[in-house]
Amino acid sequence: MQRSLSYLLISAIGLTGCGGSGDSSNGDIVTPPPVVPDGLVRCDTQSLNNPINTSSDLTFITEANYHAGQPAAVIATLKGKKVSDYQFNWTQTSGPNLILKSSKSPVLAFTASESGNYKFEVTAVGSQTSYLESIEISIDAAGSAQLAARVDHQASEGNSVSFRIDTPDVNPPSQISWCIAAGPDVDVDISSPEKALFTAPSVSEDTLSTLRVSAIIDGQSVSDDVLLLITQEDAITSQYFDERVAKTFAYNDNSPYKDDLQACVYSNQLQQSCSISRLPLIGQEASIDTQAILDRVLVSHQWMGQNFEYFLENLDPNSDFATLLQSVTAIVISYDVRPSFYWVLTGAIYLDPNDLWLLAEERDTINEAPDYRSGFGNELNFLMPWRYVKNNSYTSYVVPRSVRTDRTAQEMMPDLASLLYHELAHANDFFPRSIHASLSGPTLLDDYLRRSDAKQLISDQLEILYPLASQEMASLAEVSFKGETANDTQKSYIASDISSFFSPDRATDYYAYSTRREDAAMLFEEALMSYRYAIQRDVAVTDKPDNPTASSITVDWGQRGRIGDIKLESRAVFVIDQMMPELNALSLVSGLPAPIEMKQGQSWSENLAISPTSSPQQNRAAPQKNYSPELRLSGDRHIKPVD
Repeated sequence: MQRSLSYLLISAIGLTGCGGSGDSSNGDIVTPPPVVPDGLVRCDTQSLNNPINTSSDLTFITEANYHAGQPAAVIATLKGKKVSDYQFNWTQTSGPNLILKSSKSPVLAFTASESGNYKFEVTAVGSQTSYLESIEISIDAAGSAQLAARVDHQASEGNSVSFRIDTPDVNPPSQISWCIAAGPDVDVDISSPEKALFTAPSVSEDTLSTLRVSAIIDGQSVSDDVLLLITQEDAITSQYFDERVAKTFAYNDNSPYKDDLQACVYSNQLQQSCSISRLPLIGQEASIDTQAILDRVLVSHQWMGQNFEYFLENLDPNSDFATLLQSVTAIVISYDVRPSFYWVLTGAIYLDPNDLWLLAEERDTINEAPDYRSGFGNELNFLMPWRYVKNNSYTSYVVPRSVRTDRTAQEMMPDLASLLYHELAHANDFFPRSIHASLSGPTLLDDYLRRSDAKQLISDQLEILYPLASQEMASLAEVSFKGETANDTQKSYIASDISSFFSPDRATDYYAYSTRREDAAMLFEEALMSYRYAIQRDVAVTDKPDNPTASSITVDWGQRGRIGDIKLESRAVFVIDQMMPELNALSLVSGLPAPIEMKQGQSWSENLAISPTSSPQQNRAAPQKNYSPELRLSGDRHIKPVD
């Protein structure tokens, strides 16, 4: 999510838990005259739009040439109208089958694997008018060497934008350079030359921007244009979403909440919380019902809702997530949400689609703008890493974005499951199903304030009944997660000091000390991951060398499956009983594996293979395709501590 929203989530409210170009005659697409910008230079040769008029106000913009194996796009625009006021839907009507993952956008992006003629049909539906038009294009055979820049798309003015080129292991591009081939000046971050990051500039009307990337492949000079349709939007009037959010739509077009979802949970015009009568919690209107959940899904791309639906129907056999989702108003999945979070102001959870993609074409559509990660705690001299493991292997997906590949649903599942357990624990802490019938509103925020003031939240009761003991860890958490300045004593602590504070206490993770809300969520997340999937969480205290990696940090103390420690049993049982009373919490927690102690003096990576196994083969770590996982530190997956 954007940086200012990250701050706003805790500070303002204090309640949270993410080819061608055209001119003005071509469908109102504007190309300003060439001007040398302060940032990225203009190309020596500018791209030109190829407009194709129809009998209606809808105009197509096509690229000058299309080649098999190279990313491409067809763009639909409307003369005298903003495309943001319309809902688009593309279908392919002839030609070899294409994978279309932006079919609800005015920019249809695709990569054809073979040459031939392709025909598409698009509908554009507004509040008073609608259009139906078709277009046919011809795709030539692939060239001997081609550069692939991904992915053409639409972005609202002020949105973060990312483009990336393919960098295969065989004949990778070299001498990479970028320039502006058409459209407005943009200040582009190309510090990593394989990708371009920037913010879509303000425009007075829908405007096409084209960047060109050039490189050498197999001794040949090649280039590719990548297109961005920048859409003009209404002024931002929301004090909550005060930076531009992506265009989203209801996943289920027949949802009875179709007209309320965006306005109430993801809008730059959101002025105040919507009433419960307008957008109630899912559980206030329906029992556990997948269709009722899908009626509350808001997405930036249709595939995001489809994959979420697949997850609920195929990877939730015990209906844990369908049950926990009763305590939210909506599920927002958008390419600009990073990281995921829950927000009581709207009652919705916001999911980073990085945890949902299955096809490379889906991953292509996810924005790469870096998520906000503070430098809090830089003066402290210890680290507390974490990871999820099974059979002495990482369960998190570790294949980097630069490797363009598909993944299986089983590879997707662990990260998404742990994320949902955590964020939905917040929702069920604030509004457990046991109090749904007694919510009086008029907004969820009103009910939250009443419950919080009366110390009625599950996390409030956890703190009263089973408080954490270490004041040192609580004070350090203020530094690491809330930006307080470290004092001299805190700066002097080394790993052994932290081990003596943390290991005897009853928290599952350092992040649990950030707020009582996070304490409850961490207990629930770790317990359910161990119980449902036999996936255990590692936590450790290590030193802090320069440029720390899994191999360079040394463990002073650590445990695998700390949630199974007898010291934590009463706390975990209480939280699970309150959030999911249908589970036998005492039996669940007492049946969790006992924690395994890490070996002091060994590195974090050396402490991966500490679980007993019956097979020598299982005793070896096996990250996907042998890619090294990144070092994850406590709290790094969450936007800010929920307070």
